[in-house]
Amino acid sequence: MGIEIEDKFDVPTDYAVPDLTKLGDVSGPKSHRLVALYYDTPDLRLAARGVTLRRRRGGADAGWHLKLPKAKGVRQEITHPLTRSTKIVPEELEELVRAYTRGAALQAVAELDTRRSVTVVSGKVGDLVEIADDHVKGTVFGTEPKVERWREVEAELLEAGDEAVLAKVGKRLRKAGATPSPSASKLARLLDQPPRPGPPTQEGTAGHVVMAYLAGQVAALLSQDPRVRRAEDDAVHQMRVAARRMRSAFKAFKTIVTGTQAVQEELRWLGNVLGEVRDLEVIRARFAGHLRGLPSELVTGPIRTRLDDDLLAREQEAYGHIREALSGERYYALLNTLDDLLVRPELTKKAGRTEGPTLAGVAAANWHRVTASYDAAQAIEDEERREIAMHDVRKAAKRARYTAEALGMKPLAKHAENVQEVLGLYQDGVVAQETLAEEAESARQAGEDTFTYGVLVGIERAHAEQAHADFPKVWERTLRAVHELL
Repeated sequence: MGIEIEDKFDVPTDYAVPDLTKLGDVSGPKSHRLVALYYDTPDLRLAARGVTLRRRRGGADAGWHLKLPKAKGVRQEITHPLTRSTKIVPEELEELVRAYTRGAALQAVAELDTRRSVTVVSGKVGDLVEIADDHVKGTVFGTEPKVERWREVEAELLEAGDEAVLAKVGKRLRKAGATPSPSASKLARLLDQPPRPGPPTQEGTAGHVVMAYLAGQVAALLSQDPRVRRAEDDAVHQMRVAARRMRSAFKAFKTIVTGTQAVQEELRWLGNVLGEVRDLEVIRARFAGHLRGLPSELVTGPIRTRLDDDLLAREQEAYGHIREALSGERYYALLNTLDDLLVRPELTKKAGRTEGPTLAGVAAANWHRVTASYDAAQAIEDEERREIAMHDVRKAAKRARYTAEALGMKPLAKHAENVQEVLGLYQDGVVAQETLAEEAESARQAGEDTFTYGVLVGIERAHAEQAHADFPKVWERTLRAVHELL
């Protein structure tokens, strides 16, 4: 997978690419003919989300290309070797777009026949920028095929380049008569789809702020879906965070957006599906770090194998559960519900009020939930039940943090995060001790030395007790700081 950074320009038919020799060594132009078939659902679900899936012949990178939205000006590109069939999309790529297709079949919807002239600007460290001058013939398939012709220029950042060089190339192209293209891709221009509708809110209102935040979290969840399917680093965590933030927002802003109880439960289900892998990722890395820090004489038996390979096997099995869930009707239904909610939310009268005072009250109310949870926990005499209740304080702090982040209230978010993290350190230590006890029992039954498990339990217990001892000081500091903010 690669990251593609490029600028696209519309140019007239008589456009001349300017002299770029002042920017470096210039080679070319070299000519290619590229014929690309584009695949989508019959109702163009990929195109509606800015996703392109193509099978291209010709040029240096013939094959299948999947381009996924990532951020402004930067997209993920995944490649696959060229296959003989033009009717069947490779299974690996078909799976990566299921969050967008929702199980609908893919078919060829358009063709782009491009005569490309390529010029490369190079420097001392290698190739910097590639300029592609394209004469395009586009055809949209259907009962009445549509054919369109145009010319455009793309400037793409190469591996040795930096964005400053790309900007200089773009400046010279514009000076010669090129204009930035309003279309994200050739296919987008050919299909000429209208933009996705947004929620019925006015800028400056509480509803507008909340719905914009929710839209951002839906986009974040969708962007992580292909990365989760490929088991990429931190993808499960990021997708889970997006689901949690949405669920938290629906709860926090229930006086702004209503009718979300069902979708909250489905987001909870998704978070649980993702949670098994995430928890195993964290605890496996945690134990590996402890073992690296121990003197060799304290590491006995095959504990490294058991705490790495065994947990990794469980992690990989859990990834199978995730992939199954992400290709199921329940997940597709959740995504469809989120799409509908962004366009047709059930907004209250408060949604139309000015954002400042309305949303500040929501942030304050969510922080008061934290203090109320803490007071309720401390009123419990039984120590074991009190510690369980402190987990509710942690959850309330996390919700207060997410709410403050949604509203751009960074100081309040940081204070809530401090409470969440210290309580989390204690909880993580308790869970780690339970996991070690389970693994030690398996090792004991296999006749293995369990000495090091006891050492690790001691380390985890010390961390948990330290977090427990630190919390009262953190809580007092946080109360004073938040009182000044609110």
